[in-house]
Amino acid sequence: MSAVRQDAWSAEDDLILAEVTLRHIREGSTQLAAFEEVGERIGRTSAACGFRWNSCVRKKYEEAISLAKSQRQKRSYYKKQSSLSGPQVAGVAAQELEQDVYKNDGATEETLSIDAVIRFLRQWKGGLQESSRQYKLLEKTLREKEEELARLRSENERLLKEVSEVKTDYHVVNDDYKALIQIMDRARRLAFLNEEDEELKTRFKMDANGNLERIE
Repeated sequence: MSAVRQDAWSAEDDLILAEVTLRHIREGSTQLAAFEEVGERIGRTSAACGFRWNSCVRKKYEEAISLAKSQRQKRSYYKKQSSLSGPQVAGVAAQELEQDVYKNDGATEETLSIDAVIRFLRQWKGGLQESSRQYKLLEKTLREKEEELARLRSENERLLKEVSEVKTDYHVVNDDYKALIQIMDRARRLAFLNEEDEELKTRFKMDANGNLERIE
């Protein structure tokens, strides 16, 4: 009877490594992050998990890896679409991804367990809920920005009206000021003429013959 090494990889360890790595591929994460997660779960280093994946496990899951990459691309595409078109598009994405799983069931039934599929669907459901939450948040933010824009436009119209009124008042005051200056100028000229008349009266007098005599 051959002895089994204590650090040998079990079938369960390989399955956990495969499930976690495929999930990270689907979600657009890195294999390094997957190896770190697996290492924490089974008590191994991420380097050991990476070596086991590349040397042994990966070869058994080539078709599952291709499927995960395809699902990652669709996930990325529909995530962008859902941010523009709302949860309805995300729902269509979920249906298509589910169809992909069932279409490839014959190719992956030996490599993907039922638990892995259920876990994937639950994760996808959580992603849809998160997309819906983000959509509602963006919708609320957009509505607030539109209300703020309407308020600023109203404020701008009010200020433009006030500026127009101030300009009108300025022109009225300016015209009044010019008229006042003209009146004061005429008054000064009249006062100057009156002073000259007084001077003429005091400098001349009429003699007995009716002639004006200048007084020195």
